[in-house]
Amino acid sequence: MENFLETILIAFALIFVIEGLLYALFPEAMKRVLALALTLPTTSLRRFGFVMVLCGFGMVALFNAMML
Repeated sequence: MENFLETILIAFALIFVIEGLLYALFPEAMKRVLALALTLPTTSLRRFGFVMVLCGFGMVALFNAMML
């Protein structure tokens, strides 16, 4: 269980690193992305979110299988 918690904390840290890099390196593009997100219907954002969750779970499962 300790290894799982460590992995989750590292994953969250990497999210902050990647998102921070995007804002630091491409601030104008990130403004455009956020402005676009405000114009999209809620259902489209929700679908995109679910697709991203499924892709993330798929990647975790794939990487986990590769390490066994």
